Amino acid sequence: MDSPKPDAGSGRIVGILAFAGIVAAITQTLVVPLIGELPTLLDTSASNASWVITATLLAAAVVTPVAGRLGDMYGKKRMLLVSLLPLILGSVVCALSSSVLPMIAGRGLQGMGMGVVPLGISLMRDVVPAEKLGSSIAIMSASMGVGGALGLPFAAAIAENTSWRVLFWVVAALSLAVGTLISVFVPAGGENTTAGRFDVLGAIGLGTALISLLLAVSKGADWGWGSGTTLGLFAVTVVALPAWGWWELRSADPLVDLRVTARPQVLMTNAASILVGFAMYAQSLVIPQLMQLPKETGYGLGESMLAMGLWMAPAGLMMMVMSPVGAMLSAKSGPRITLSVGGLIIAVGYGISLPLIGSTSPWGLLAVTIVCGTGVGFAYGAMPALIMGAVPQSETASANSFNSLMRSIGSSVSAAVIGVVLAQMTTDFGGFALPSEAGFRAAMMIGCGVGLAAAVVAFLIPVRPVEADAVVEPTPEAHAPEVSEAKA
Repeated sequence: MDSPKPDAGSGRIVGILAFAGIVAAITQTLVVPLIGELPTLLDTSASNASWVITATLLAAAVVTPVAGRLGDMYGKKRMLLVSLLPLILGSVVCALSSSVLPMIAGRGLQGMGMGVVPLGISLMRDVVPAEKLGSSIAIMSASMGVGGALGLPFAAAIAENTSWRVLFWVVAALSLAVGTLISVFVPAGGENTTAGRFDVLGAIGLGTALISLLLAVSKGADWGWGSGTTLGLFAVTVVALPAWGWWELRSADPLVDLRVTARPQVLMTNAASILVGFAMYAQSLVIPQLMQLPKETGYGLGESMLAMGLWMAPAGLMMMVMSPVGAMLSAKSGPRITLSVGGLIIAVGYGISLPLIGSTSPWGLLAVTIVCGTGVGFAYGAMPALIMGAVPQSETASANSFNSLMRSIGSSVSAAVIGVVLAQMTTDFGGFALPSEAGFRAAMMIGCGVGLAAAVVAFLIPVRPVEADAVVEPTPEAHAPEVSEAKA
């Protein structure tokens, strides 16, 4: 049974871990204001410069489940600190880069630090009192939205008023500050680490499958969906993924325990996570474009990058403000209901966008982002709670990291699908092909449908009553009443 956690300093611990999540999320949106200038800054082509973003995505996808497994084996606080090292080093490499290859390498190193959030959420189970765990998870989860929302205006303001290199020096300093705070103030928690060897072959197999899949999804539009490279990568994925699953089921110390992942509560939560990741990302692709397209199109608002970032920022802050509300709903009705409500709110946000596209005011689009951000905040706080309510404490970090990976896959698929829609539905504007108003509407309708699908999948998640588990099968996962479905 989980040992009691002291209440003293729990607020400080949660604040520090949430700060770590914000810094990690800022890193993801750091280069967005520089996308148009990167080819000039790095003396390269636009195609090569796009790898500055792709490298972070691939590194995060591969390293996050590895960091989770190592956190279960050697301690979550230890792996949190280890994960911050490539974040710091990568930021320094980027700040010193003058060509594309060092920049790609630095961004890849930054991506290796993205395991900070699932590791931080998992550590909370060890160091935060049970009665505060639900709200703490919600706050930590919301930190990703806050960091992502603040990252755009933060990066745009610095890039417009000083050297772009300052962006990376600031992130390096923030990451170093986070590491110091965690080292001094966050306890290790007397964690239940797991014995055994690290599954090297499992890590290689999963990495091969993920890199092939995400490369094909993220670069397919550039290479051509029917090109040999794209189809070859999809073929590698189709072969590598089942082979990896076969190996994991036969390994004594698997990277990801697929038997735990196959439990209905975990499996369907991960399925809902893919859908939420898709729905969350779709509007973040559409709204910024609508805000920045010229007013002469009839539906663009003509805002600058900085103004767009400022209009988008309140949505991330709303995630943090609403996270305690989501936690209270989880405490009363269970995280399954919170996740389902979150999906419905996201769908409503997309729904209200349809009559607002084409308006001349950014206030309507601001309302859309705030509603969607509220839904994402509810959903992101509920998913880790559902996962931790169904897995042993010794596998918390691994299971949460895998769930984080599912969200990332959903976001990557969203980028590909919405990108195809906007690329196919265009209008001619001064000799340039721009996404049409009908294309934006179609993209938002897709987001609405996926949000509804996430709500349905979440509502169907089978959550076993904790008390029944405790009587029938007193396993470690039975002792997490604060993150399991409440009885009616």
